[in-house]
Amino acid sequence: MLAVDLSPRMAALAGAKLAGTGAEVLVGDAVRPPVGERTFDVVLARHMLWMMPDPEDVLRHWTSLLRPGGRLVLIEGVWNGTGLPAARVTAALTPLTEQVRHEPLSADATLWGRPVDDVRYAVVAQLTPTPPAPRQRHREVVAVHLILRRGDEVLLARRSGTGYADGLLNSPSGHVEDGEDVVRAMIREASEEIGLELAPDDLRVALVMQHSGPGGQPRTGWFFEAEYGCGGEPYNREPEKCSGLSWHPLSALPDDMVAYCRAGFDAYREGARFVLHRHADDGAAAYAPGGPDRAVRLPTTTGGLPHHIELWVPELLQAEASWGWLLGELGHVPYQHWEHGRSFRRGDTYVVIEQSPDLRPGGHDRRAPGLNHLAFHVAGRAALDALVARAPEHGWTLLFADRHPYAGGEGHYAAYLTDAAGYEVELVAPARTTRKDEPPERVAQ
Repeated sequence: MLAVDLSPRMAALAGAKLAGTGAEVLVGDAVRPPVGERTFDVVLARHMLWMMPDPEDVLRHWTSLLRPGGRLVLIEGVWNGTGLPAARVTAALTPLTEQVRHEPLSADATLWGRPVDDVRYAVVAQLTPTPPAPRQRHREVVAVHLILRRGDEVLLARRSGTGYADGLLNSPSGHVEDGEDVVRAMIREASEEIGLELAPDDLRVALVMQHSGPGGQPRTGWFFEAEYGCGGEPYNREPEKCSGLSWHPLSALPDDMVAYCRAGFDAYREGARFVLHRHADDGAAAYAPGGPDRAVRLPTTTGGLPHHIELWVPELLQAEASWGWLLGELGHVPYQHWEHGRSFRRGDTYVVIEQSPDLRPGGHDRRAPGLNHLAFHVAGRAALDALVARAPEHGWTLLFADRHPYAGGEGHYAAYLTDAAGYEVELVAPARTTRKDEPPERVAQ
């Protein structure tokens, strides 16, 4: 705050009263206050303008001392014909400011300590505010995350010495640099962090997640899936940023993970592909078990895709043991449970097994007209091999063992399993290279 008075004595008294407030008191003429190049949010004058020989000139100068959006506040009046009419003040300020407001004050005796019968008023004028800056285009960090699969296990790295979420587990990840696309960025980060030399064909897009960080700092994360064995053996290549690597079951992830990374892995396991993750300003970086779900799964296009598949089985408990295990390993989660049936869901599709009261006698024959088999994608060859190794423990038998894993044709890496009721499933690992000109030959029957 800055005050100006023409009298040195009055300025000294004012300075004494304002001592310790940070206010500055200057001696000078209010017509041209000695403030140099300084500008102000408010210029306030009380019962002073009426004494000036040229009020209009004074108002022009006082408004020049205001910052954009600043206000000029004047307390004036007319006493027994002496003073400055409000109409003259508002007329002078109208071309100089954006808006002028006149407030009568005579009727409020508390302002003056007694009732008054003369004219007293306030005029408040405001300059045009600074126009808002042009709206900036939305910008955000783009990050890449690697979901390295070893069967049901995924590789996680424990952060250390980074200054953010140290001590927590995170996927091998990093930021996209200028000139990179997300695939090249993922290949570079995998090499820098865990020593893998991946090729573009080794990567599959698993999930895209927009994350709103503390303070509204946005980022978009691309989660890529790769199979263990591609690009070599992973090792900790950045010990200054990572205290160690470890494998964890995707179906039982540890709680001490970075929250948005855990949200991405959970959504991936459930079959979601596009996710929003909202992080409150006061939210912890760590995943909070049992806390509010910060992730919002976005629906994808489903037109024409299977809604659900329903299998009628002769023995529900037996089918629940075999199908429940297999579907769980493939990322489905229990969905519905009733007396005669169960269902398992992944994304927008679910599989039903039911021992219906309307079931007719007779067993399932996959060679008879009707359903031959169901086919499911598997994350990779290592995941498929792990499923085949464990399948007998859960009621599944490998078909075409003499031609496994190429019973479906050369280059088609798959496993064919059948359960005790005769139902067949085909588990298909992604091809290492894409060949658009040659569809896989169907051999297995």
